[in-house]
This record gives sequence, structure tokens and C-alpha cells, in this order.
Amino acid sequence: MELLNIKRVYFVGIGGIGMSALARYFAKRGCVVCGYDKTRTALTAQLQQEGILISFLDEEDTIPVAFREKYEDTLVVYTPAIPKNSHILNFFQSKGFDLKKRSQVLGIISEGMYCVAVAGTHGKTTTSSIIAHILTDTGFGCTAFLGGITTNYNSNVLYSKNNVVVVEADEYDRSFLTLHPDVAVITSMDADHLDIYGDESHLHESFNLFADQLKENGRLFVKDGLPVAGITYSAAGTSAINAKNIRVEDGCFVFDFEDGYTPIKDLKLAMPGKHNVENATAAIGTALSLGIHPKSIKKAIASFKGVKRRFETIVKTNKHIYIDDYAHHPEELKACFDAVRQLYPEKKLTVIFQPHLFTRTRDFADDFAKVLSTADDLILLEIYPARELPLEGITSQMLLDKITCENKQVCGKENVIEIIKNKKPALILTVGAGDIDTLIEPLKNTLTHA
Repeated sequence: MELLNIKRVYFVGIGGIGMSALARYFAKRGCVVCGYDKTRTALTAQLQQEGILISFLDEEDTIPVAFREKYEDTLVVYTPAIPKNSHILNFFQSKGFDLKKRSQVLGIISEGMYCVAVAGTHGKTTTSSIIAHILTDTGFGCTAFLGGITTNYNSNVLYSKNNVVVVEADEYDRSFLTLHPDVAVITSMDADHLDIYGDESHLHESFNLFADQLKENGRLFVKDGLPVAGITYSAAGTSAINAKNIRVEDGCFVFDFEDGYTPIKDLKLAMPGKHNVENATAAIGTALSLGIHPKSIKKAIASFKGVKRRFETIVKTNKHIYIDDYAHHPEELKACFDAVRQLYPEKKLTVIFQPHLFTRTRDFADDFAKVLSTADDLILLEIYPARELPLEGITSQMLLDKITCENKQVCGKENVIEIIKNKKPALILTVGAGDIDTLIEPLKNTLTHA
């Protein structure tokens, strides 16, 4: 299917961060856009305000008339998170529609465009958002499909009339193999999604296949130490591209960029943590490869406000500091905790963590326990199942039993606010990729008025 021929698009699972970006893109193109999602959220409400029709009932008769017959100009996009017994999904399958995954649609959109693709088991949303911001802020321009809501633009999609597109290349179910980038970044390759890959070697194999899809004369930036050949970057000072002289000044991380050709001194990044300095380093390398002037890059980095749920400061008063982060893998948690400790080394850290997926909790239980044991006070929520059914013996209590910190407990989401009212923590961190974000506003209100 060619992009110019698409006039009508239906999204099965429209409320997801990646799916909603595509929905907004096609609506901007003037297509008729509709969709289904099981849950009403702030994001689905925004889509409805933007004129996109959404149903929250998984019933055939909620599908608009325009999508009841198969037409050449109609695209149906689905997310693998939708259950196979979904009535709407089965309707489109029974009618013979050619259903596409989000990644396949990104392949259709990016075909014929200059494509910058960011892959990695973590770090890709922040890195792609920084790249998109640099290109937009400097006037270079890009269309971008992001896995988070950027604070600068309050959106997960950016538009441009030029021929450049920035995309997140998702490794889940090998979907990034639909892309053929001109510039690619690989931020990390930690074992994850083992329900799909089986083991780490098959995950590495897929990342190498992704690297092989790079167009002729393309550039590949790779976090130093990963088993993929490319232009290495790090904050360790031993790679082709380096962040050096890293320090904290007025709550910001400040660093120098060096690649042997174009040094940039005293870059200021509002997103804390060495891992985010490394993400910014990859983004700067990408921008320089596109011919953007170093002074413009430095200005753009300084004005980048971050991504919602990526080390986002929710409350900062004399009494309380509250930070929220999307971390849901042991390595992400470790990087997040390290960044908090660097900013607030004297404060006692209270962590509220919601494990994401039974399989991930099972596969990395010991690693999770090791990181979570470094919290001063831990509140563990029940496992968020997402697309999975429960696994026998895999529970939050099982994980808690492995954790060695003294102050620890498992509790339901409904009890968190009362616990925090009593604890009155000076430094609190919520982490997880499930629906823990529904606690952000109640916690903000509680801490603000405490």
C-alpha cells in the first residue's frame, strides 16, 4: 500500500503512545481517522478533541459505516497488545482487510524519506525526542513519531514539509526490521522481551539484522560496548564520540562533546543522569552528521525540556521532591536511581514501583531485587499484566521476599495515597510502565498540600 493512496484509517488500540502518534499524523494529512481502545485516558480525550472518533466498546456495531467494507484506500492498523478474541479485530480479519502493525505503517511512511531511526531496549524515546527537538529548534525540520509526549511540544508527533523523518525503531516482536534508515542509533541491547526472543543471543541477532538494514553510505551510532559495528559513543571517554567533563550545575547536567573534529563545550541538559548525557551525545552526533551548526545544537540542547514520564519532576518544594519515570527494566531502574542520588545525595529515597509483565518479573527477579534493595523505603505495587495472563508463583510478594532493604511492603494502588500521607517523604520516585501514571496527579495533590 502506498502512502498517497490512503484516505481512511482505523486503529485497533488507538490509545497507545505509538498508535496515537500515527492517528494524529493521518488526521493531519486529511484522512478520515477512527479507532477503538478499551480504556479512556487523557490521551484518548485529546485525540477526540482533535476530531478523531473513538469507541471504547469492543463491538462490531461500533465500527463506522465507512469501514464496514474493504476499500483500496482504507488502512487498518492494530497493536499486538489487542487480544486475539477482540470482536473488532476479528471483524476486520473476516472481511479480508490487510491489517498492518504500527511498525509496518512507519515503514510505508518512511519509504522514500530520509529516515533517522533510534533503536534500543531503553533510551530510544529520550534519544529520538532530543534528535527531533534539535532538528525542529534549529529550523532544519523533521516529521517525528515518538514513544512519549515531549514537554516542548506537548505531543508525540511532529510535522514538517521537508523529507526527513525521525522514528523509534521498536525491537518488540522484531518490528524494527520494517525500516531502512539513512541514520540509525542503537542505545542499548539489554536482555528484554524474552517472551518473544527466548534468550539474549536472539535479541542481539535481531539488532544486528536491524543494523544491516542501514542504507548504503548510512551512518550507525552505537553505544560503546554493544556487539554491533558502528560509530561508538559514550560518557566514558573511550569511544569515537564522547561526553566529557560531566558535572552538575544548578540542577542541570553540564558536559563537553568531543568527536575528534567538532568540540562543543559546556552543553547544558535539563534531563539528569549520565544515561541521558549519553542519549544527548548520540543525538548531537546525529545532528552534526546532518550538517547542523554546533552553536545551534548547543542552544537546542539547552532548551530541551524532556519527555513526560522520563525523569519528570512533578513536585519540587521545600518539603517534597517528587520525580516520575517510565523505568521498567533493571538497567533502567539502576540508571534512574543513580540520577536521583547524584542530584539529591543527602535525601532519603522512597520508591513506589509497579512491575510490568509477569514474564519480565520472572526473567529478571534477581536483578530487580538487587536494584530495588538500594531504596531507603520501598512500596511495591502488584504486577501490571498488560497483554499477559498470570504465571503461577510470579507475584509482587515473591519479588519482595528477594529484596533486602528494611523498609519494604506490597500494597494495592488504592492504598498508596494514605501511606504517603503518613510517611511524608522528602524524596519520592514513582517508576513503572503500567498504569502507575494514574497515581501522579493524586500524589502531586497530596504532596503539594502536605
